[in-house]
Amino acid sequence: MRAVERRFRRAKLHYGHGTASARDEAAWLVSHVLRTAPARLASRLTRPVTESQTRKIEALAAERIATRKPLAYLLHEAWFAGLKFHIDERVIVPRSLTGEFIQERFQPWIEVKRVRRILDLCSGSGCMAIACALAFPRARVDAADISNDALAVARRNVEEHGLRKRVRLIRSDLFGALRGKRYDLIVTNPPYVGRAEMKTLPPEYRHEPGLALASGELGLDAITRILAQAPRHLARGGILVAEVGNSAATLQANFPSVPFLWLTTTLGDESVFLMTEEELARHRRAFTTSKSS
Repeated sequence: MRAVERRFRRAKLHYGHGTASARDEAAWLVSHVLRTAPARLASRLTRPVTESQTRKIEALAAERIATRKPLAYLLHEAWFAGLKFHIDERVIVPRSLTGEFIQERFQPWIEVKRVRRILDLCSGSGCMAIACALAFPRARVDAADISNDALAVARRNVEEHGLRKRVRLIRSDLFGALRGKRYDLIVTNPPYVGRAEMKTLPPEYRHEPGLALASGELGLDAITRILAQAPRHLARGGILVAEVGNSAATLQANFPSVPFLWLTTTLGDESVFLMTEEELARHRRAFTTSKSS
């Protein structure tokens, strides 16, 4: 693991697709080859590694450096909210900070027993939809995405987690195919990268589908449409939880009168916001008259 870490440091790789450092990435790679969850690797650190395992570790490390592909694509796996998912280049690598709040079941902002209908908008691999279905066992979940390729990956993950009866996959351009449907909880990690930022993304991001990243000049096109349309799709007392990454400050600046509740992760990040159905309805005019909507 230390040898791989040193190679990654020398190669000056970029992280952020499930890991934050060369050490984390090396640990993930080694744990995958040893067929153990990254969280359980500590118990295996003093065990010998076979010659064939060593060769596989070295080959994967070399491919990571040569191609600059996110490790998740090389391993065809990603971890989100403590769960393992199949991943390939048809979807972005799961890394949403919303996973932390899903595990907490969005407490204290919603009453768990009243959550019966959930929507994961811009679902991608289906990781948030699946995590929500497991966190709220009485709820049915719709996972909506515009990409048929993404929905194919999500379908595999739904089946592997045994949730075919509770998670429904829907091809939809945001709320386009969801007319008349209302939910107690809507979660979304939509595209939020602005045009200028797209041009400066590290090589690792070039392997991800641009459709899941780019969102107009300021990175606000998708989220503004979601905010404008969400009131029609939330049940009374429902909540919207959305992640907007580096566009958080831009969003707040564009809608200074809107009381976004920015949720703080354990590491201090504040790029996920929560709004109630009542607040969204009250400020809907601001979103519908915005150029991005």
